[in-house]
Amino acid sequence: MAALAALTGGWLLAGNASAQVPVPHPGQPVYRTFCAACHDRPDETRAPTKATLSAMSVQALTYALTEGKMKAQGAGLTDETRTDLISYLTGKSGITVETWSQAMACDAARRDADITGAATVSTFGFDARNTRVLSAAQTGLTKAKLAKLDLAWSIGFPDVTMMRSQGAVVGNTVFLPVAEAQAVYAFDVSNPAKPCVKWAYHAPGASPLRTSAGYGVIAQPGSKTGRKVVVVAGLDSTVHLLDARTGKAIWTKNVASYSFSMTTATPRILKDRIIVPVSQYEIMQAADNKVDCCTNHGFVLSLDPLTGAQQWRYDTMEEAKPIRDRGDGKPLKGPSGAPIWNSPVVDETRGLIYFGTGESNSPPAHKNTDALIAIRLADGKQAWSMQATERDIYNAGCGPSPKPTQLNCVKDTVYRDVDFGASLILGKLKDGRELLFAGQKSGTLWALEPATGKVVWRRDIGTGAANGGIHWGIAFHDDTVFVPIAVVGHDIPGQKVDPGLKPGMYAVNANDGTIRWSFATAPDCGDGRDKRSPRCDRFYGLSAAPTVIDGTVIAGSLDGWLRVLDEKTGAELWKFDTAKAFDTLNGVKAHGGSIDTASIVGVNGLLLVNSGYGMFGQAPGNVMLAFRPKAGH
Repeated sequence: MAALAALTGGWLLAGNASAQVPVPHPGQPVYRTFCAACHDRPDETRAPTKATLSAMSVQALTYALTEGKMKAQGAGLTDETRTDLISYLTGKSGITVETWSQAMACDAARRDADITGAATVSTFGFDARNTRVLSAAQTGLTKAKLAKLDLAWSIGFPDVTMMRSQGAVVGNTVFLPVAEAQAVYAFDVSNPAKPCVKWAYHAPGASPLRTSAGYGVIAQPGSKTGRKVVVVAGLDSTVHLLDARTGKAIWTKNVASYSFSMTTATPRILKDRIIVPVSQYEIMQAADNKVDCCTNHGFVLSLDPLTGAQQWRYDTMEEAKPIRDRGDGKPLKGPSGAPIWNSPVVDETRGLIYFGTGESNSPPAHKNTDALIAIRLADGKQAWSMQATERDIYNAGCGPSPKPTQLNCVKDTVYRDVDFGASLILGKLKDGRELLFAGQKSGTLWALEPATGKVVWRRDIGTGAANGGIHWGIAFHDDTVFVPIAVVGHDIPGQKVDPGLKPGMYAVNANDGTIRWSFATAPDCGDGRDKRSPRCDRFYGLSAAPTVIDGTVIAGSLDGWLRVLDEKTGAELWKFDTAKAFDTLNGVKAHGGSIDTASIVGVNGLLLVNSGYGMFGQAPGNVMLAFRPKAGH
């Protein structure tokens, strides 16, 4: 029945065939009952749109409803109604098997991964300080070349709606995780015109991958050079350590501790340990009275690189306890929250690890929520903490004035959701000082002393919003912090927004927080872009982490524009609209959408960019784009 409905466009023909009476697909009422309240209102709920769900794979939706983020909602479905729902959304009845990578496999001469040199991108921020800076020598790209680019090629990924992960780069090899494909691909770009796949790692189980790729060299008994490895982690908090040459798993380890634990930050590889921050998505579930709220919090693990065994654990707070009756005889629990979304900076000189945390999910709002924290590398003990925003108890769907029937929602809160999603940077100034730079979703850029956490200065660029403010990342070069702003925000008690502030890029003096220059983005919905980039009238700011290459700042926008800006002036040197369909090398139907999280890297004369982010009502996409300098440049 469901398969027939899929083949007839979601409708069945009932009774006399000549009457052609349409009968709704059996999954349609299931969607309306269990899904529509959130997915038909993505602007309010931050859920993927129905169109985005329809582009996902059967296995991704099955995982979400049985083990993943929608497990609570999926609990009300039978096997039959779940199958009907997924068939209604996707038009598919079975699990798809990826075959394109085999057709793009490298020949024998290019099959071994080129990992003889130092990595140019080894973690989220590229280098140990998280600066997100690459040189012309590392990339083969100069400012002049970046000002005049052509599309070289594109590669599409089937049944994917969100290109959320950044590849690690070593030599001419790019290790790219593709979350919904549950795969890591090692691309060889030694011939920039003809990339090929050295190996593909397909994660076991049903969970999508989630983090960007980390690369490093771990100590190996009996080896003077160590072992070169790639690390990535999944939505289910499983860490996968892979041999960089072969793509074979060395070990996998699930590190989840709580009902909604998840990994988002890129794990950091050191020779004697792997640092893994763990987040949680209780924030997206707690408004449901059926959820035992709230019990989850963030933590950091140090794992033995040889085995995955735990060396130490740091928790952002103590375990939650019942604090009061929530009104139905069941307890409201706390403290909770402080998820760790951002990738850590490891300061081996001071022996510290720096990261930021998210909001609280229930009272009391712990001092380590919406905070910047340093812990000791040796044992995970907390060295200092600086809370940026107090009383930020936030659960999606609660609102600042929750209804009395919402038993897990509380009123004693600023309700801002202004966590630290952007990874911190350990910047070294020209005068020899070192400062920690941190961007908050409140639109605030912070500068702190690394040893003490003392605030040196702060710069408010608006008041931000749930999707930023400063969202996924910042960059640092030449005493300047480059700050993308997704949403400027609105006036709040005690703070008015300067009407001159606009979404876009801000170059901030790293010495004192003054603004050197700014580049404003604006809505661009003409020429059919309103169809290719839905909500382009409101999603047009900069949320993704920028990249600095040879005097330029490269940034992608939520409406799909890729821009190259002059590092000194902010002048626009080049731009390209990624929110459209592309012909691909691998024959997979592909299109771009929103550019979010992180992905912009350079290698062997190519600028690589991922396009598509089907969350929060943004435009989905499934393409990796490669740009090369125009002929003669």
